[in-house]
Amino acid sequence: MTRRVVVTGTGAVTPLGLNVKDSWEACKNGVSGVGLITLFDASNYMVKIAAEAKNFDPGDFMDPKEARRRDRYQQFATAAAKEALAESGLTIIEENAGRVGVFVSSGAGGIISLQEAVETIASSGPRRVDPFTIPKLMANGASGLIAIDTGAKGPAMAILSACASGADSIGMAFRLIRGGEIDAAIAGASEASISKVGIGSFDRLGAMSRRNDDYSHTPQPFDKKRDGLVMGEGGAIIVIEELEGAKARGANIMAEIIGYAATGDAFHITAPEEKGTGSASAMRLAMRNAKIDPGEVDYINAHGTGTPLNDAAETRAIKIAFGEKAYDVPISSTKSMTGHIMGMTGALEVIFCTLAIRDGVIPPTAHYQTPDPDCDLDYVPNTAREKKVNVAMTNAFGFGGHNAVLVLRRFDGQLGG
Repeated sequence: MTRRVVVTGTGAVTPLGLNVKDSWEACKNGVSGVGLITLFDASNYMVKIAAEAKNFDPGDFMDPKEARRRDRYQQFATAAAKEALAESGLTIIEENAGRVGVFVSSGAGGIISLQEAVETIASSGPRRVDPFTIPKLMANGASGLIAIDTGAKGPAMAILSACASGADSIGMAFRLIRGGEIDAAIAGASEASISKVGIGSFDRLGAMSRRNDDYSHTPQPFDKKRDGLVMGEGGAIIVIEELEGAKARGANIMAEIIGYAATGDAFHITAPEEKGTGSASAMRLAMRNAKIDPGEVDYINAHGTGTPLNDAAETRAIKIAFGEKAYDVPISSTKSMTGHIMGMTGALEVIFCTLAIRDGVIPPTAHYQTPDPDCDLDYVPNTAREKKVNVAMTNAFGFGGHNAVLVLRRFDGQLGG
């Protein structure tokens, strides 16, 4: 019998709040986390806006001395993991430690620490470089640190697939639990790439919004006037467990993960495949893995970056995967409020799907004003929608042609295969 996998805890640091509750309330209300960049002097940059995790003090979540040894992306992951574990009530002890995995990723890793090391070498020489630079810049660093913090001794790794990293990390954990190799996992991703290198490099790709004087209306996923993504930062972690073990310890079960699939476009290093066939295949395979039909999906949390290429390609992909049902399913991009948090966002959007199922509320696509003939589906514009959500799907697509799709379902309380 295939084991069932459930969500028992969530944790997040986002541009909308420093915990899940505040982030979700802001998301439901269409609040934007976008503002002028304060983390560095962006006065000579074409892009001067980002979605920062405002008022984040790592000392509120960990010992200040330890915080100094961690990159900002690792600090976010630490804070989110602490919240998720507290909500789940999962206790990791010697007897179960080897059955608890840690799958926490980052698309860019410690890019701020790498940038600081290069600047230090240039100004003061190599002997002045922070001795913790390597542990801080490693993309697997957050995963290792959370394992150390919690004592989890199962598989500890980072799945790196650009902006699909967080979703793939949860997908890997889901598969290992379902297959019986582990019983629980701390899974998700974090990102802190709002930096001179991160903003400057992404802008050179032509992927970013430069609406610096009107940032309250950007990004605009699926809108005809969309002009690019806005970079965000934060961490998103969930605790998932095998159902019978979760029930035996009296855990609060928030939702069930029932399907996952990953595909590759094999098309272009940064652009999505125009017809959307690769991402459509991931959606179809995820539904097959979940043993559901398109008509059973009540909500899609879209990748929806707000770039001209992505949103049109994703719309085409949904039409391929869902056929005539594509026009019936509500779709929203919560990146319209959080910004694009790169590898972390897929994990955050799993949390948002979990809460949409719990609360019967579909979050909106903010800033939607002008319909686009190439994006003609139901994007839940501007205002959240009350609707019972039994099944939710979330899409995450990354540079390199990585596609990851997860399917969640309302937990029905019944044991079964």
